[in-house]
Amino acid sequence: MIIQDVINHLEKLAPLAYAEEFDNVGLLVGDKNQQLKGVLVTLDTLENVVDEAIEKNCNLIVSFHPIIFKGLKKLNGTNYVERVVLKAIKHDIAIYAIHTALDNCLQGVNDIICDTLGIADKKILLPQKNTIKKLTTYVPQKDADALRSALFSAGAGQIGNYDDCSFNTEGIGTFRGNEASDPKVGERFEYRQEQETQISVTFQKHLERNILQSLVENHPYEEVAFEVTTLDNYNQHIGIGMVGELPNEMKTDDFLQFVKQKMNVATIRHSELIKDKVKRIAVLGGSGSFAIAAAKSAKADMLITADLKYHDFFSAENQIILADIGHYESEQHTKTFLANYLSKKITNFAVVLSTINTNPVKYL
Repeated sequence: MIIQDVINHLEKLAPLAYAEEFDNVGLLVGDKNQQLKGVLVTLDTLENVVDEAIEKNCNLIVSFHPIIFKGLKKLNGTNYVERVVLKAIKHDIAIYAIHTALDNCLQGVNDIICDTLGIADKKILLPQKNTIKKLTTYVPQKDADALRSALFSAGAGQIGNYDDCSFNTEGIGTFRGNEASDPKVGERFEYRQEQETQISVTFQKHLERNILQSLVENHPYEEVAFEVTTLDNYNQHIGIGMVGELPNEMKTDDFLQFVKQKMNVATIRHSELIKDKVKRIAVLGGSGSFAIAAAKSAKADMLITADLKYHDFFSAENQIILADIGHYESEQHTKTFLANYLSKKITNFAVVLSTINTNPVKYL
């Protein structure tokens, strides 16, 4: 097995196409074709984490946060980022970061928080735009069934909880080949009219390359007529944050204590407790002030997130309770989730969960 094999599993779970534009995800250090020895899973890649990988004979670190976030202009070890990269390169250790690709994944960071807190009936809080595309193509009627099946097998035609979805219209296609053509129907220079089926299917944008490849390979014509458009439709399975319901309404004080226990939180910074009881809860792991308006629109009683600034708390406006549980605390279960996921996919190589607490914030 090579490092790329592990990357394939990770990107099936959380395609990089859905990471935020500002982010730096994927293979940051190392050779994807290097033979795999072992995988170390961590929340952050620090120097002591690289030391742990060396000690445990792991030559791939799968990290939630990227160690390289902005461009590096030099590599001489003057800060912790440069020292990590230098040490990883020296010891042939690759570093892969998944970050907001997993944030925007249906089974990702926020789903983990919901499961930890027992929040059910979950929905994406901020669905990502421009992630659904539509393919329209034209094929002889006798070949329509075979082409549709091939497109479905490549991942097209999935809408929410349904698959094999398409729309089909019968019509007449016309064409004439020139001297360089090699028509599969008719002859060069011959004007043809063919009974054709127009097939329209939607698909997730990260599947575009595979779907177009399947289209070309399974279409009977020499030249395939098709168009791909990006839809404005919201994607109910891709996006950041989640909102759902507790099984039973809880007293607000009791719920905050429950959150402290389940999320292993030392302290919770919160806005005024304007509600005696809570039931509808929004969550967003990591820095989540940008989701306050969406949480209010979703009629959430509380938003659990991190990195709220002083003025962010005013945004509650007596409509919602804002609870800041800490950045590390909100994402700490992510590395366990990733280690368990990879252990099921890679049974003949060691997948090691880092034992190092990388939280830079300390509490008295």
